[in-house]
Parts: sequence; structure tokens; C-alpha cells
Amino acid sequence: MRFYLCMIHTVSKDALNFLVNKRENVMIKVSVLYPNNEGATFDMDYYCKTHLPLVAELVGKALISSSADAGLAGGAPGEAPTYIAMGHLVFESVESFQQAFAPHQEAIAADLVNFTNVSPVIQISNIAG
Repeated sequence: MRFYLCMIHTVSKDALNFLVNKRENVMIKVSVLYPNNEGATFDMDYYCKTHLPLVAELVGKALISSSADAGLAGGAPGEAPTYIAMGHLVFESVESFQQAFAPHQEAIAADLVNFTNVSPVIQISNIAG
């Protein structure tokens, strides 16, 4: 069994100042969830070493941090994970995400075929706490 932990921190000076000085502001997390359907495949090595760095390069300083999780199990013993993998991107706001991501959406989506055969589900959340 392989375990992956990949975090790519693209913390610019501006982003670091935001994190330190503006904790009262709510950041957002864009979660990209890859369902664990029958026949689903996911290349976590490619995702961590190629796809996340590509996203970080394209969206630039707007990205505060990124990480990835590999699904391990469901809630019940022996149950398969609901998601084969999850990617998480942290931004200052929905607006900063949209402005940084929109111009590169096609290039980012075109890379999906290089690491998975499933369509991701996207969720945008406020980071609590």
C-alpha cells in the first residue's frame, strides 16, 4: 500500500503578509474531488509532481497553498473510499480564485486525461477557524 502526501506551497510575500496580518478575513478552499467509481484510475505521482505545479504556475501568486489526499477507505470497515483522490487549493477569496483560474481553465482541464479517467466534482468552501 502506498501513501502519498504532497503539499506545494506557493506562498508569496504578499500571501504570507495576508496570512499573518489578516486572520480575521476568511480564506476559501477549492476542493477538487475525484469520485472512486468502478474502473476509476488516478496517477497520484503525476498529480503531485506535474499537475499541481502546473496549476500553481498558471494561477500564480493568488494561490496561497495546495495539497492532495489519496483516498484510503470509507467510513465502515472494508468500505472503499468515496473519492479516489482530492486536491485542495487555498485562495484569499472566491474573486481571487476566479480571476486567477479563469484564463487557464482550458489548459488545466486538458491535463486531466494525463492522470485520471473520472470527472472531478468541485466544491468551494470558507475555511473555518
